[in-house]
Amino acid sequence: MNSRPDEAPSDPAASRSITPEPAAPTDELPASAGAGVENWPALEWVLAGLLALAGFLVWALTDKADGADDEAWRLASAAFVAFGSLAAAFTLQRGQWREPAIFAVLTGAVMGGLAWRISDQSDALAGEAFIFTAGLLCIGLALPLFQAGFHRKRLSTSYAQTHHFVWTDAIGAAGALAFTALTWLVLLLIGQLFALLGIDLIVDLMQRDWFGWTLSGAAFGAALGRLRGESPVLGTLQGVVLLLFSLLAVPVAVALVLFLAAMLVSGPGVLWAATSSATPILLALAAGSFILVNAIIRDADHAMRSSCVVRWAALLLALFILPLTIFAAISSGMRIAQHGLTPERLWSLVAIAVGVAYGIAYAAAWPLARLSRFASWRAAIRHANLVLAAAICALAFLLSLPLIDFGAIAARQQVARLQGGEVTPGEFDFTALRWDFGDSGREALQLLANSKAASVASSAKEALAQVVEPAPAFDGGIRQQGEIIITGVEDAALQDRVRRQINGQLRYHCETKCRVQAVGSWPGGGTHLVLVSTFGITHLVVGPGDRFLVPEIGNGYLTGEPAHPPEAAEPGKAVALRPYVGRQIYQDGRPLGEPFAYPPKTPLEAGGAPR
Repeated sequence: MNSRPDEAPSDPAASRSITPEPAAPTDELPASAGAGVENWPALEWVLAGLLALAGFLVWALTDKADGADDEAWRLASAAFVAFGSLAAAFTLQRGQWREPAIFAVLTGAVMGGLAWRISDQSDALAGEAFIFTAGLLCIGLALPLFQAGFHRKRLSTSYAQTHHFVWTDAIGAAGALAFTALTWLVLLLIGQLFALLGIDLIVDLMQRDWFGWTLSGAAFGAALGRLRGESPVLGTLQGVVLLLFSLLAVPVAVALVLFLAAMLVSGPGVLWAATSSATPILLALAAGSFILVNAIIRDADHAMRSSCVVRWAALLLALFILPLTIFAAISSGMRIAQHGLTPERLWSLVAIAVGVAYGIAYAAAWPLARLSRFASWRAAIRHANLVLAAAICALAFLLSLPLIDFGAIAARQQVARLQGGEVTPGEFDFTALRWDFGDSGREALQLLANSKAASVASSAKEALAQVVEPAPAFDGGIRQQGEIIITGVEDAALQDRVRRQINGQLRYHCETKCRVQAVGSWPGGGTHLVLVSTFGITHLVVGPGDRFLVPEIGNGYLTGEPAHPPEAAEPGKAVALRPYVGRQIYQDGRPLGEPFAYPPKTPLEAGGAPR
């Protein structure tokens, strides 16, 4: 019995007479993939002119957009021109302009509409970067589907054609970008050459924004047109790229086998204990496995490498996608259970759902090949790729529309957690509702500001009063920080106030774990605390009423005034040595931070800026 996973004797379904997978030689590429472009030598000049004009228009539209009253429509128009012209550059054919023109207009309309929505309603939206990314994913998937004729053939579209365009588009774009960079380098050298003669025209032009946009568009278009006209060259480059990717399959498959085996022994809990970034790491591994599998199975069995080891590696990687995405789902679920939903976590759930869909399809490919018309498990995966690409393209388009508000969904869930007692007011992140959930978060804060619970209402009002957004959270989630250890503070209300401040304005000081310790009374009233974290020592003063101060350390003294950089020494002035009496924070006998005068030179009322 043959042990290779790709030969007919080892795959009973391959011996059936029921509609075997079509061979690539009978699945010819469309004219747009080869001959039609080769017969148009002027394509590189057409695309150079088209993208040069597009580049100039993008500059003209965005040059005055910053801060202008008409910024939204200018950015929307620029996005329409940029993405529409790029879509035309990849699809335009000699004698075939109507369908590419319609596709280019639709592409420009989608991205222009997103640009207008984001620029006009940026404060009202939650996760605008993810919304724009969804639009990019939509048109990125739609491009090869359109080139392969999906709009006419639907699910009967040739997988070989779609696979061809996915890789040649990517390689063509990469080659065009490389040529654009090379063009600038050559122009720089030429400019410096003429500058030796006192002729600075080229150097001056390179410093003009309009020239940069125009030249970059022309260079990119010329290179893309030349590459599209050299179909055999692109085919060779595609084969080289797929071959290099397939070389990574074996070590990656071995690493994943060892990883899963070790995790079965130690338990999946080690993932969540070791890092707070388990979800993106696992999703990245799943995406990498997906790319390597498709680099090996290519568009037909006969085009695959004959290496038995590589083909078995492809099968293992295909089976690993599902457990990797499941573990990512568990990791994300644990974060949600701890800290609730955020718009970012909802987008993460969408990515996980897509990964799970691919994982299920790939894991089911082997049994499906024996129960259906597919000639092999590779054929089942190829068919799944086509179906899922169309589905994800439609999903991405749906998510880019203003139909689903992730900010509203997450805000309702966060408020429900607070009102249900799952999280205390001191642990709840009111700052995140103010800045990360769009208008829905601020509406939720308005409701909480009218709460009968004094601590909730006070914190909500403080968050609403913020005019400057604090530094972003590092994990992309709710701004809840790591473990906060408070010692020396017996008053529960005071502990609650400290936690709120750290989870809000000072959250970047406590990514994983930090300690807040009382060190004495502050002259003029209040409690002197020190925050010990990976950032070092931060002095805090919690005063009477609602006063919360962060005194700055300047020139070695805790003065209660903003710190200033030391002035440069002046040789003409005398210096003097004076005695200094102060205090120093120690931990395990090791000094931390700078020494400071104690008692402070200024009372609480004249202390640092309120936070």
